[in-house]
Amino acid sequence: MFRKKEDVPATDGVRRVAATELEVNNASRDGVYAFSIAVFLVSFAVVFALTWVWFSPVTVAVSLAVAFLCVPSVRMVPQWERAVVLRFGKFDRVKEPGVFFCIPFIESVAIHIDQRVMTSSFSAEAALTADLVPIDVDAVLFWMVWDAKKACLEVENYPKAVLWSAQTAMRDAIGQLNLADISVRRKQIDRELEAALSEKCEAWGVTVLSVEIRDIMIPHELQDALSREAQAEREKNARVILAEIEKDISEMYVEAAETYEKSDKAMQLRA
Repeated sequence: MFRKKEDVPATDGVRRVAATELEVNNASRDGVYAFSIAVFLVSFAVVFALTWVWFSPVTVAVSLAVAFLCVPSVRMVPQWERAVVLRFGKFDRVKEPGVFFCIPFIESVAIHIDQRVMTSSFSAEAALTADLVPIDVDAVLFWMVWDAKKACLEVENYPKAVLWSAQTAMRDAIGQLNLADISVRRKQIDRELEAALSEKCEAWGVTVLSVEIRDIMIPHELQDALSREAQAEREKNARVILAEIEKDISEMYVEAAETYEKSDKAMQLRA
């Protein structure tokens, strides 16, 4: 159902200052950082040990230089990620989870793509319905990247692109329905949004798994008006039912009177 804007907790009010919000459950990258530190230390130790006989500030500097070169050259990709590698600025390959080697100054990792299911919340504020009622809609989007190459090369910032597309699709869907239809057709709106976003995001290597509307909020004044309208409708229905009952009873009285008038035996039974 609908909620008043004033009923939203203060934390929600702060959260909805931004039109969209990305909630990504990032797993710890401590293992990746620890691996880089280990590569640095091992590289430094090996070179330093080999040049120990000629120990001098120069050999220490050489050891440090080699260690710094090895850190960006020996890379590790976690199980849930894919790494897009460029060679001379052009796409070369997508690396699977594990350890791999990049040629210094020739190859570089453009981006690490998280291929787990992502959860993103977004909102459409002051979206106009077909009957020109401004409402705020909060929803959650479940999606994942299935093609790391497309996500890297076809769009500048794929998480932001997905969220802006979701917000635009939500506004379009709300604008095609009257306020009264939105509450009862939420599941249908979810399915329509999922289909529209899946078609649009496919070119970016993104799959939209589902869209779920969490909350619909309308202005306080309109909430009171709808409440009075619903109460008036209930009173109207009650009066209609009462009138129909009275009509049925009066018809029964008329039939009984006609029966008594036509039959003396019925009058005797009544007496």
